[in-house]
Amino acid sequence: MPEGFPIDHKTNLNGLISNYAQQVLICTGKDDWPSKIEDDNSGDNLAADLKELIGRGGVYSDPFHNISPLNASFPSSPSPRPELQTTSAYVLPAFKYVPFLPRVSFDSVEGLVRGYLLPQKLHPAHDGESPIHRDRLTQKPAYRSLLHGVRDVEDVMVLICGHGGRDMRCGVMGPALREEFRARLPEAGVEVLEGPVEVRLGEGEEGERLIEGAVAEGRRKATTARVGLISHIGGHKFAGNVIVYLPPGMKGEDGGAHPLAGHGIWYGRVEPRHVQGLVRETVLRGNVIAELFRGGIRKDGQILRL
Repeated sequence: MPEGFPIDHKTNLNGLISNYAQQVLICTGKDDWPSKIEDDNSGDNLAADLKELIGRGGVYSDPFHNISPLNASFPSSPSPRPELQTTSAYVLPAFKYVPFLPRVSFDSVEGLVRGYLLPQKLHPAHDGESPIHRDRLTQKPAYRSLLHGVRDVEDVMVLICGHGGRDMRCGVMGPALREEFRARLPEAGVEVLEGPVEVRLGEGEEGERLIEGAVAEGRRKATTARVGLISHIGGHKFAGNVIVYLPPGMKGEDGGAHPLAGHGIWYGRVEPRHVQGLVRETVLRGNVIAELFRGGIRKDGQILRL
């Protein structure tokens, strides 16, 4: 780390994780962003749209169900209509990929929020509120029909804070760690996928999904991963900050259920020299590295600490 960008090596990392229900990774195709991601592209971006709905004061804001919009370096899937600009997003730990969110339609953003991001059941603190208010804050699966091509995430997702526009510690460490993960994962037998997720719709959309499902079934034995940079998650002084999401259907080395399948594991103070061991222990064997562990989250949203 360059001089003048100190890393905190003294604080106990265990439990230093943001309290959130879902993270929304917005696929920007860029490696860095303004300090406030909602300011990107003069405010015309999906993060700003989401914060308008679920941020403080938003119509779907719920202090007991925190949704965290983040920018990510992954490219968006090509739009099925070239004349229509769309943005893609991952929802984690729901392990959903939403490929097409038209930039000209706020209905799609509301469909994402109401169909996938709101809770299925409200926190008991809402018990005294009116039925109308409670209904507004509860997930409605019918809204999912506004979004096309949504699929389950079957790849290991390695997310590294590289938000140099917010803090140069992550701006320096993030790209270095990304390259190290890209090198070490294939050595461990994990294929690193590059480029956008290809999702083809059109004639017989449901049939297309079945075809894609058959392809997925055929390659399920091979573990695949995507490695990307993300915006601020808190704790720049603990750079490098890494979150590893392991898909629910992931298998362990013995072919059985992976011990951490469906979990997101947060690590801090990760250096390139740690990556090989992290891949071996966490990605392949399902072990948590205690000295780097900041916390974790299960698919049901439960926050985990050692």
